[in-house]
Amino acid sequence: MMSSKSRKDTAINFFKITLLTVTLIVATNVQAVDPIYTPLFSNKAVKGYDTVAYFVESRPVKGKDEYTTSYMGAKWLFSSQENLDLFLSEPIKYAPQYGGYCAYAVSQNYTASIQPELFTIYQGKLYLNYSVSVNTKWTENKISFIKAADQYWPKILSK
Repeated sequence: MMSSKSRKDTAINFFKITLLTVTLIVATNVQAVDPIYTPLFSNKAVKGYDTVAYFVESRPVKGKDEYTTSYMGAKWLFSSQENLDLFLSEPIKYAPQYGGYCAYAVSQNYTASIQPELFTIYQGKLYLNYSVSVNTKWTENKISFIKAADQYWPKILSK
């Protein structure tokens, strides 16, 4: 049977190891921006949503594991073979701008995650956003935000 001091020491050691692990993960992610946004502990682009569906169905649709491809170091999921084929024929056309990071955040010279339901298609390009309030702000002035994001994006990648 473990004494209360031993349990306390074990808990403290576990906390220290957990803290060190999280610190290492964060430090590793801060050093470089991946060209395609994927959530922590996942390699799915657009959080597993079908990027072609935004264009052909005008709405976000979750992809399926049976329709996947790898592109720019991420796993892309699609809702149908037809959408997968369209993506494979023109990935640049269907991939979201700024690697799928929040477009507004990139316009402010940083990156942020996205909510796949918050999107804009403007001049044939897909833009994703972080939150409802950010999406509202983005929609009101997207032209100037796109100009700023286009300037910042290459620099963000090279940080």
